[in-house]
Amino acid sequence: MKAKLIISLLSMALFSAGALAQAWPSKPIRLIIPWPAGGPAEGLARVVTAKMTEALGQPFIIEAKPGANGTIGTNLVAKAAPDGYIILLSHLGPTAISPSLQKDLPYDPLKDFEPITQVISGPTLLVVRNGLPIRSVKELIAYAKANPGKLSYASVGVASTTHLAGEMLNVAAGISTLHVPYKGSTPAITDMMGERVDFAFFGISGSIQQAKAGQIRMLAISTLKRSPNFPDIPAVAETVPGFELNSWYGMMAPAGTPKAIVNRLYQEVAAAVKKPDVVEWMKQSGLDPVGSTPEEHAAYIRAETVKWAKAIKDAKVTAN
Repeated sequence: MKAKLIISLLSMALFSAGALAQAWPSKPIRLIIPWPAGGPAEGLARVVTAKMTEALGQPFIIEAKPGANGTIGTNLVAKAAPDGYIILLSHLGPTAISPSLQKDLPYDPLKDFEPITQVISGPTLLVVRNGLPIRSVKELIAYAKANPGKLSYASVGVASTTHLAGEMLNVAAGISTLHVPYKGSTPAITDMMGERVDFAFFGISGSIQQAKAGQIRMLAISTLKRSPNFPDIPAVAETVPGFELNSWYGMMAPAGTPKAIVNRLYQEVAAAVKKPDVVEWMKQSGLDPVGSTPEEHAAYIRAETVKWAKAIKDAKVTAN
């Protein structure tokens, strides 16, 4: 009797999950971007969700919820209803770096979310304003040493990956430069083009076009080796051995979101990033498509959290 009851309950659960997956989505899905509107994150979101909309038959409403280095938008999704109608375009910073820098973080990236997939990975680009007599990492370090405390570097916010990159360079190269935080990459790049801030590490998708146009000067890429997409750009590690910062975007849903919905979202993202036009867009933006499984992305987030906790400790970076 008990065996029949258990089998019956399991059958009902499987039927419910299947019925839910078939009924979903019945209305538009909100995709929260924890960065300012108009930046590289929004561009990526629009390219990927356009393909997902074709497959799912429902539009994605892309909402920018910036502030506090991405933690405001990230927390909004952490506290949202797990019904499959709100997801997060997650990022390395608020997911795997902020836990080691912000002790009052209002969410737990490892407990408050259902990882869906890693969408892309991509390096950051070390750039300087055109008015500086600097054309290489070696020259940047030499200039900083000759002018201690006078060079300023921009970041997209306190405790961001771009902040961490600047401090990592300070420690690794033995230089002292001033951190100037901005609310996103767009105002930071605008100020660099206006000669108001000296250098920065920016996500490649948000800065490569300005660099190609000659509005800012690119010095190096943050991957350990040169990128196959941009083989002529030196790696910072060619001058500063071991220097590496590889950024990424993923998708996550609130904890408790039905597994059937999480899996369907993963399947559609994985399919989207394999489309030829999406692959070409990513190549031109300096990004590498990923499309990992929910289980792979969960393991990756855990590994990244451990990795960056050590990097932050070694570089003596603080959230200020």
